[in-house]
Amino acid sequence: EKKSLYKEFVFRDFIEAFSFMTGVAIYAEKKDHHPEWFNVYNKVSVDLTTHDLGGVSAKDTDLANFMEFSARKITSHAT
Repeated sequence: EKKSLYKEFVFRDFIEAFSFMTGVAIYAEKKDHHPEWFNVYNKVSVDLTTHDLGGVSAKDTDLANFMEFSARKITSHAT
């Protein structure tokens, strides 16, 4: 059983990375499920886990799916 979901998202620049994080932060706050993440310039590293359960839950997969959608949306608008 996985203890967490991990992914590194890479964007064109800091503005895209920060836009991604802002959108995810708003969604996460509404869902009351917050990621562990780290940002350096155009990269955002994310680790999702449900601490109360000691592993991955539906909340993590929901947030991961939202992140994938958000990242695709941002990068598809790149010029």
